[in-house]
Amino acid sequence: MSVIGAELPADHGTVWSVLVKDIDTGEVLLQHEPEAALDTASVGKIFLLHRLLTEVDAGTRSLEERVTRRPVESIDDSGLWYLLQAAELSLYDVAALIGAVSDNAATNTLGRVIGIPVVQEHTRALGYTSSALDDIVRWPIPPGAPTTLSHASATELVRFMTRLADGTDLTPASADTLRRWLGAGMDLSMVASAFDLDPLAHWGFDRGIWLLNKTGTISRVRADTGIVMSPDRRIAYAVLANWDRGADGRGPVLTAMRTIGEGIRSALAG
Repeated sequence: MSVIGAELPADHGTVWSVLVKDIDTGEVLLQHEPEAALDTASVGKIFLLHRLLTEVDAGTRSLEERVTRRPVESIDDSGLWYLLQAAELSLYDVAALIGAVSDNAATNTLGRVIGIPVVQEHTRALGYTSSALDDIVRWPIPPGAPTTLSHASATELVRFMTRLADGTDLTPASADTLRRWLGAGMDLSMVASAFDLDPLAHWGFDRGIWLLNKTGTISRVRADTGIVMSPDRRIAYAVLANWDRGADGRGPVLTAMRTIGEGIRSALAG
């Protein structure tokens, strides 16, 4: 029986992959098809950031290294860099833009520098077989290119967040850096909407909640994964929803995601 009660709508062909788990005890608070791999839009950018920091830990790359955004890498919509005059940034700043605003231009530039195949191999080496960053951000998507930016299962995303919370796979400094980048995430429209945090500034405890997360959004996808902490408890979650192309499943999905967030908040308070 799930500790968190939530009705997951199936209209508009909506399918879900959901897992909410206590990091320290392993207690499952909610699950629904957690092994199902769904389209996760921008969530897979976490694997790109993780690979960057792995190379920093290995001494083969520095976050102070400066890179130049190429014109072809500047993608409108999600992000901020495409609006800025500066075409050259440090790798740290590029990664911070990805964590804070899911920046598409920054993703494409970093994806070129690191190499998407390298990120995919790294992801598999970590043991994630149902999750990956599939491509850079392209629009329109040309024939022959992957049709998804990323895909994942709730189980593997919760494992990733649990290992990040515990500082596994990265040095303490790099784990702190990745947590900081994700802690700057400004999209609190999904599960995180229940925590009533300031989208622009929520690093550290606010109202007894400390959140870091990564979301993914396209017309038929809502995905949110992260770590939520109180002074006494740590919870990792992944809530993924896909619905039929051309359908409008967003409203019911966002309502259900907020309900799950409210359940997580209650679990932390309890």
